[in-house]
Parts: sequence; structure tokens; C-alpha cells
Amino acid sequence: MSVRAYRDISRRKSRKIRVGKVEVGGDAPITVQSMTNTITADVRGTIAQIRGLEDAGADIVRVSCPDEDATKALSAIVKGSRVPIVADIHFHYKRAIEAAKAGAACLRINPGNIGSAQRVKDVVQAAKDHGCSMRIGVNAGSLEKELLERYGEPCPEAMVESALNHARILEDNDFREFKISVKASDIFLAVAAYNGLAEACDYPLHLGITEAGGLMSGTVKSAIGIGSLLWAGIGDTIRVSLSAEPVEEIRAGFDILKSLGLRHRGVNIISCPSCARQGYNVIETVGLLEGRLKHISTPMTLSIIGCVVNGPGEARETDLGFTGGGAGGSAGMIYLNGKPAYKLENTKLVDHVVELCEKKAAEIEAATAKAMALEPAE
Repeated sequence: MSVRAYRDISRRKSRKIRVGKVEVGGDAPITVQSMTNTITADVRGTIAQIRGLEDAGADIVRVSCPDEDATKALSAIVKGSRVPIVADIHFHYKRAIEAAKAGAACLRINPGNIGSAQRVKDVVQAAKDHGCSMRIGVNAGSLEKELLERYGEPCPEAMVESALNHARILEDNDFREFKISVKASDIFLAVAAYNGLAEACDYPLHLGITEAGGLMSGTVKSAIGIGSLLWAGIGDTIRVSLSAEPVEEIRAGFDILKSLGLRHRGVNIISCPSCARQGYNVIETVGLLEGRLKHISTPMTLSIIGCVVNGPGEARETDLGFTGGGAGGSAGMIYLNGKPAYKLENTKLVDHVVELCEKKAAEIEAATAKAMALEPAE
């Protein structure tokens, strides 16, 4: 079996919706999103955080709209953002209408929780009038009382039923521009719920392991849960929920997608663990490179290996590489496009590799621009 064959992931067929200018579902790329943690009424602070998320590669950003001050600020926030803004709504149907009028690209709302049928109809009409999509967001920690009493506890069946009940309300109002999430902090519960939902409908799915934890533990839990679903072809947009700075959620999201070959952004560093064979300090070097290469969004691969045991083999498969010459050595080999090019002193490694990556990014961008210019106009 070829390497390509066992890497292929067949994505679940889902309908496509739009979140502003971003497509979600169908054959659209899997998008990565996060949520601001600023007070939404603080327009300047919220836009500043959104800008940081945009720079990290966020496709969509969600902001909380718990009160009228937040929805009043939303118009300025939408205008100051380069990516679509999702308004996070809980219970207050008027906030949803205000958010739609303010330019939100999507409303995160559970229609069964906002009151009467007329209120739901009013929200749906506002979404239609202003081009909003919606996300039905089911959470194991806030399931409806009736479902908890009937099932006894949060379970996949209860979560799927909740999601489909909310979806039916929107369908009954002739609205189908929505995606669905069924999140839980328990990986097994979340994955089972998403699998059940994927079989029950064709709506695009927003993946996440909610309340996953801190930067390290939360990333691990999310990678297992989200990653296993993506590997099975399930999922159209993802949010890694971390008790960390929001920009870390974007980085973790892209790392999950890169590891599965589903999407590529920035420099993918292949590096070895610490061992006695290393000819230079690999751990320190990789830490420095990760920080200094964050500004590069162009996809490329870089191998940073400490010795000649695995180094040449890894370098053959990457765009750029550096392999140490053995314990105590003062220089290693630079690889370009998988081939050994020249020796370089270890002390010059970081600066030189950053320059090579920047040059490679410029070459790739120029080639892409040339290819696009040569494409015939439709």
C-alpha cells in the first residue's frame, strides 16, 4: 500500500452553508475558529484580540453577546474585523435580532431555549433579512431537563436528540443555513454524540471538546477527540477550547489539521526528542525556531534533527532541514529540497534557518501568484 493510500481521509458528505464570506461544509476546507475573552462592549480591546487571532490564521471568530451593551458594540467590531464574526447568544432572543442587524455573520443559538414560537420566528426572520447563518450548540452540561429526566444522565442519544429537536424548529421555519455542535468535556461522550449526529443528518458539524482544560492537557484531549472524528471524515469546522490565550486555540487547531494532512499553514517542524546522540541542543533550537517562524503562513516542512542516524532520512522528506553531525560536533548539514547542500556551524543555525524559511515562503508565494495569473479567466 502506498503512503498516499493510507493517508486518504474520505470526508462525510454534508451540505454547505456560509458564515459571512467563509464556506463551511461540503467540499470547503475545514475552518479553524476561536472566541474572544474580552468584554465585548470594549470595542478597541475586542478588535485588538480579533486582530491577533486573524494573524494566527483564524477563519472565524466568536464574540459573546450577553447584553445590549455587547450588541451595540457589535457593529463596530464587525467593521473592524477581517474575518466573519459569530455572535454568541444564550436565551435572549432580542440579542439575536440585534446581533443580526449589527452585521454578525452567524448566530450561536439554541432555538428551543429562546421562548415562544413567535420569538423563534422573529429571530429566523432577522437571520434571513441580514444574511446570517446559525449554529445550534448542544452541550452535555446544559441539556434540557426533560431529556435528562428521560435518559437519566448526559448521553450521546440525549445530545443527538436535543440537536435534532433544535434543528427541526429551524426547519419548520424554512431555515436551513445552520451547523450543529454536540460538545462535551468527556472525549468518549463527545465522539459518540458526533458519530450519532453525523449518521442522523447532513448538516455541517462544528467540532469541539468543551472545557478541555489548560494549554497542554486541553490540547491533548482535543487532539484525541477532534482528531479521531476528523480521521473518520467527520467535521467541517473546529474550535479547540482551552484555558489559555485564544490565539493558542488557533495554533492547536491548525496543528491538528496539519497532523492529519487536512490543511496546511505555516512551517511544520519535524524534530527529534532529546537523546545522547544530538550534536547540538535540539530542544532549545526548536523552541527558538517555533517563536521566530510564527509569522510565516506559507505551508512548508522543516526537519531539525540532532544526529545522522535519522536526520538524512527525515531531511529527504522535507523542504528544508538541518542534521547534526554527532555528539560534540560543531557543525551540521543543511538540506534543501531533500538533498544535502552545505555544512553550517551550529551557532549560526537559528538565524540561517529563519532566513531560508523566509526565502522559501517568498518563492512559493511568487510561484503561486504566477500560476494564478496564467489561469484563464472564467
